Amino acid sequence: MSSEKRVIKKYPNRRLYDTATSSYITLEDVKQLVVENVDVQVIDAKSQDDITRSVLLQIILEEESSGAPLFTYDVLTRLIRFYGNAMQGLMGGYLEKNLELFSQMQGKLQDQTRQMMSDSPMTQSKNLWADFMKFQGPAAQNMMTNYLEQSTNLFVEMQNQMQERTKQLFTGFTFPAYPADGDKPAEGAPADTRPDSGSKESSK
Repeated sequence: MSSEKRVIKKYPNRRLYDTATSSYITLEDVKQLVVENVDVQVIDAKSQDDITRSVLLQIILEEESSGAPLFTYDVLTRLIRFYGNAMQGLMGGYLEKNLELFSQMQGKLQDQTRQMMSDSPMTQSKNLWADFMKFQGPAAQNMMTNYLEQSTNLFVEMQNQMQERTKQLFTGFTFPAYPADGDKPAEGAPADTRPDSGSKESSK
């Protein structure tokens, strides 16, 4: 990403204005800037609020609605369940690190493929190289989908394991108003678990 953000203003008529080129652009143009690793910031022209996230989510929604979706039903439902969950903060960082690692892996794969193919006389044809890149795109997207799904599943498993370990850790502890299994709580106060030593004397 560049050090200086590309400021784009969104007007009430939903038009996007690129302050760098002093021209109106489309949502597809914003997507292309992101693809080209340009750090963008979208500002509401009226309120001056930063609406970058909502615009990026809109791009993702349109991409998911057309062509091959990146997120499966299982991934989307699992992500939704993390909102409001105690693990929500960890999930964001976990996905961010995984996406970063995947991007690095994809970059190395592209460099190795480009170097390997450039040494072959068959790839001197621009058409052959273009056809290869067209095939690589959907293949990489499919790999990315599987990677995200497996990564999310691993995080869910880790969450379940942490919850089970927490339950085991506190098993046997009796907290106020939360007696151990088998004890009957007294009304208005925790049950007195001390032995009734004076019961025999009182019966005399």
